[in-house]
Amino acid sequence: MITLFYFPSPNPIKVALFLEEAEVPYELVVVDTRKGDQHKPGFLSVNPNAKTPAIMDGDVRVFDSNAILLYLAEKYEQFLPPAGKANRAELLSWLMFVATGIGPYCGQAVHFKHHAPSPDPYAVNRYDFEAWRHWNIINEHLANRRYMVAETYTIVDMSVWGWARMIPYVLGADALARLPHVKRLLDEISARPAAQRAEDIKTQHAFKTEIDEDARKNLFPQNARLG
Repeated sequence: MITLFYFPSPNPIKVALFLEEAEVPYELVVVDTRKGDQHKPGFLSVNPNAKTPAIMDGDVRVFDSNAILLYLAEKYEQFLPPAGKANRAELLSWLMFVATGIGPYCGQAVHFKHHAPSPDPYAVNRYDFEAWRHWNIINEHLANRRYMVAETYTIVDMSVWGWARMIPYVLGADALARLPHVKRLLDEISARPAAQRAEDIKTQHAFKTEIDEDARKNLFPQNARLG
């Protein structure tokens, strides 16, 4: 059975969506990052990078959400595009685009807008600009197609969905109105029963909700260097 190490943030929910869509039995292990569970030796043995999600498949560990999605899709032969070099290349390209662009820039935009210890207009501008630039690329890509790759619902759409849910928090309350094609994909996936089950996970477990001083120490250990 797959064991999913989980906290209700954009990257873990992508993996939960796949498991729910594929109807794969899995055990969920809460890793409450606001309580510092990610820094405990037990979890570090699964993901030395101290980030959720991670999975164990028997004695096989996989970490990084997009690596997990690719691993699961290939293992269960589901939510991949039709066979062919071109489709495979598109799948990998867009999956890595989310991994190296959407996720990091959105994450940094959120950090500097909502969690930085002091205002930094330069950082806010840089990461907001890059988050918008990446989302506009996806929005344009979706303008004339239903899904990200080969007109087929794939792990790339799941990966996009995980972060698209957070666009208002990342870019502002009106941001989705400026990204209509992203919103269309977001709404379609969010209406799927599997997505609703994935969203419901956070209501079935007790997660720390406040970001107090202890949570900040666990989430942002780099701040200890500031003295």
